[in-house]
Amino acid sequence: MTIATTDNQSSSAHSIMRGLLAFGSAELANRIVRILVVIVIARQLVPELVGVAALTLSLFELIRVIANIGVGQKIIAASDQALESVCNAAYRIFWCWCMLVAAIQLIAAGALFIFFDQGLAAQMLAVLCGVYFCMPGGLVQCFRLMRSKKLPTVARIGATQTIADHLLTGLLVFFWPNPWAIVLPKLLTAPLWLILMRRAESWSFDPGSAPAPYRDMLNFGAAILVTDILLALRNNLDKLIISAFLGVSALGSYYFAFNAGIGIVGALATAFGTVIYPHLCNPDGHRQSKDMMQYIIAAALLIFGMLTAAQFFLAPIYVPLIFGAQWVHAIPLIQILSLAGIPLAMGAIASAYLRAIDRASLDAWCGLCVCILALVAMGIGAQSGLIEAATGWVLGTTMAVGTYTLILAIKSQLNLKEKAHV
Repeated sequence: MTIATTDNQSSSAHSIMRGLLAFGSAELANRIVRILVVIVIARQLVPELVGVAALTLSLFELIRVIANIGVGQKIIAASDQALESVCNAAYRIFWCWCMLVAAIQLIAAGALFIFFDQGLAAQMLAVLCGVYFCMPGGLVQCFRLMRSKKLPTVARIGATQTIADHLLTGLLVFFWPNPWAIVLPKLLTAPLWLILMRRAESWSFDPGSAPAPYRDMLNFGAAILVTDILLALRNNLDKLIISAFLGVSALGSYYFAFNAGIGIVGALATAFGTVIYPHLCNPDGHRQSKDMMQYIIAAALLIFGMLTAAQFFLAPIYVPLIFGAQWVHAIPLIQILSLAGIPLAMGAIASAYLRAIDRASLDAWCGLCVCILALVAMGIGAQSGLIEAATGWVLGTTMAVGTYTLILAIKSQLNLKEKAHV
């Protein structure tokens, strides 16, 4: 029995590290290709044309957040007996929800055309609605792969689509310097993602199987959607605060420092939460659940502690070497923002844990606390300067995440002890 438990823990640990490595490699490859494409765009397009494409894609990304309704998490957490009924219900919800999001995007495109006289941006935003017709056909397959702990496959498919998007963008921009060249690849590569997902997982809708109750799945999914929207707000409103209090020049320095300092680590923290979620669902026993959580926390502290230390101490070396001497002034900002690496990782763990125990609504409330405290602390710091604003964001994030993570850790240990006695 002990040997079997140890083997399970070793297998889970290996699976977690393999999944994180896959997502990390995909993110690194994505960013390298993106940098190369940005160079091509900068050389081929004038700022006005880039601005039209940026407006379109910014609105598209904000609206697409709404499409991430969290019912797919129910597929990962479902028992073997309930899996097919949950998949059937999720499939129908995905189609209805994606069509609703497509309608919202069409309304936004109409508003751009009628009220803001942005005809080209409105046309491109309307055309991008086609993406939502590709998503529902592969989402169930995606979450079934995650349930089977095939995270490297999911990461590889996502990276393949993203890199194809970037390469196609660079090719089109080189031969056709037009805003459409930046926007169209988002639509053209969506079928690639769909085909790869359906090849990786052969599931198909079974009309003879009764779907799971829609209300439970929608309530759970809505809470996760709220959490994702709050995360998107936290990752975008900070730029507006900097711009409002300190001006566009300070925003440029902050934007660069954020992407060079915490952008990559933040993406890895999100990936870490995605990787560990299937392992927190349906553990084989309370002992394994406790050991798994201890391993996850220890792994996060080690990995993100090393990444934070590397970014903090190596920033004076790699910033002028990679980005140029003109960004040396942003080194203190990069160092400060990098300190949020461990809190973001702990927040991802807490979020995955709450979703695994069917407490997605509490996860949403925790996300709201982090969003408010981080942005309020940044606003207070911005009264004094850019360094103080960044410090406020890090402190606010750390205080909020640290507080509720500690409370959850204490409660989970108490619950495990009570169940062990039973």
